[in-house]
Amino acid sequence: MNIQQLEYIIAVDNHRHFVQAAEHCNVTQPTLSMMIRKLEEELGIKIFDRTKQPIVPTAIGRQIIDQAKAILHETGKMQELARNFNGDLSGELRIGIIPTIAPYLLPHFVQPFIETYPEIRLHVSELITEKIMSELKMGNLDVGIVATLSGESSLQELPLYKERFFAYVSDKVDLYNKRYILPGDIEPNELWLLEEGHCFRTQIQRLCELSRKSQFGNSFNYRSGSIETLIRMVDRNGGITILPELAIDELSDERKKHIRHFQFPEPAREVCLVVNREQVKTRLIDALRKGITDCLPATVTDDQKELKVF
Repeated sequence: MNIQQLEYIIAVDNHRHFVQAAEHCNVTQPTLSMMIRKLEEELGIKIFDRTKQPIVPTAIGRQIIDQAKAILHETGKMQELARNFNGDLSGELRIGIIPTIAPYLLPHFVQPFIETYPEIRLHVSELITEKIMSELKMGNLDVGIVATLSGESSLQELPLYKERFFAYVSDKVDLYNKRYILPGDIEPNELWLLEEGHCFRTQIQRLCELSRKSQFGNSFNYRSGSIETLIRMVDRNGGITILPELAIDELSDERKKHIRHFQFPEPAREVCLVVNREQVKTRLIDALRKGITDCLPATVTDDQKELKVF
């Protein structure tokens, strides 16, 4: 039995197809099949039921595959411990980031980070917060970039920065004529929000105290997964949406005319890294944290601001 064989059975389980699993592992299909058969012979069991399409694990095969995943996870931890001891800043960092942060944060730090740490391979996936937490606990991600506390004792939050909320207001509504607004000034039926599942939506609901659903009209029920889509809806149909601070940098000068500040204390969200407390990629995660904070605009890294975090 060897590590390579364990990787092969996990690949077949993931792809449910020998040819696709072989392509994923960069080996020929006969080689992969032969190695898996040797493992089955060594263990005296059948790991996969080859009579079914797609291929599925047998009952004992499912247990073997789960154990293989645990072994590979522990092997990875051993390698990371050695890298940390040797001061080696190299390896893979699997990152989950929520969609309301990704398009505004990634352009700031990815290229400088790659240039500074060429031996660190970043694998980034856009996922909602709930999925990130789940993948972290299962060990499929090394770190999450989120804007809400996990509440999970197995996870640790590492603060990155705070960013203010701004209102993006159509010139068709009365609030356009105000320089500063209060959350209570916002009419719920004029507010465009992201679809359920986004923590940013939940934060805006708390900000505007949107708890009486019977008052909400079609605009509140509109489902969008993109802040850019909400901006376009305001541009074309009127109303209001709320934007995080980094999104303001992406706006044209014409669109920036529609930005309105909230009155003091300004509402904000805190963005943080979330990691599994048992993770061993401490040096890589520290490098990621520094890479992000070093590349941020000064407005979102000023800790002296008195902000009301949601």
